[in-house]
Amino acid sequence: MKRGLLLIDRGSREREASEELEVICKGIMKKGDYVFTDYCFLEVEPPYIEDGIKKALEKDIESLTIVPYFLYPGKKVKLAVSDVMKFQKNTDVKFIVTKPMSMHKTLTSLVENRISTALEENKISISKNSIDVMIIGHGSKDPNAHMSLNYVVDGLKEKYRNVSHCFLEIEQPDIFEGIKFCEKNNPEVLVIVFYFLHEGAHVKTDINNDLKPALEKSNLKKICITKHLGTDEKMIDLIVERATEVENAN
Repeated sequence: MKRGLLLIDRGSREREASEELEVICKGIMKKGDYVFTDYCFLEVEPPYIEDGIKKALEKDIESLTIVPYFLYPGKKVKLAVSDVMKFQKNTDVKFIVTKPMSMHKTLTSLVENRISTALEENKISISKNSIDVMIIGHGSKDPNAHMSLNYVVDGLKEKYRNVSHCFLEIEQPDIFEGIKFCEKNNPEVLVIVFYFLHEGAHVKTDINNDLKPALEKSNLKKICITKHLGTDEKMIDLIVERATEVENAN
C-alpha cells in the first residue's frame, strides 16, 4: 500500500520550529515506508491542516497516516484530529490517526539522553543517584496532560536522587516554586530539563524570564540546563512506532 505521513504540530512563528519539523520528516522518510512525509500546523502559522491535507492528497497514495505531534493528550489533540477528519469524506484515501507523543518509554529514554548530554557538556561526571532533576513542562488544564508528564517523572525516579517537575504556565508548581522545592533538597547537581518539542518562544524566551531570576535568588551550586527535545533520533523512532501501531491495525 502506498502511504503518506502527515505531522500535525500546534504551530509556531519561530523559524526553528519549521526547520526541526523538516529534519524530522526527512528522518521518518528514511526509516518508514512512505511515499512522502510532511507537516502542517493546527494554528498560529501556515501551512495549516487544510494546506497539509490538500498537498497530501495530490500525491499518489492510498493511505495517509496522521500524527498529532503533541507531548500531551488534551483539547489541542482532539481539535487537530477533528479538523483533519473533516476532509475524509471528500477522498478515497484512507486516513488513520496515531496517538500523540505521550505515555511512552521512549520519551523517558529521550529525556535521559538530554540529561547525559548536558552533564557531559558541563564536564560533570558523577553517578546518577547523586543527581537531582527538575522537568519544566508547559502546563495544561487537561488532567491527562499532567498524567503524561508524571509518566516521565516516574520513569526517571529510580535512576536519580530526586526528580521533580514544574510548569511554565497554567498549572502549579510554577518555575519559582519548582526551584524552591529543589533547593530544599540541597542537590550536589541539579539538571533542569526543558520538556518542549521545539525551540519556540517558550524555550527561547518565556522559560528564561522566570528561570533566571529564580536561580539568581537560590543557593543552588551546580546547575545544568538541557536542550529541548527537538530532533533527537529517539523522537523520530517514536513517531515511526506510533505510526506503525495504527497502520498494522488497519
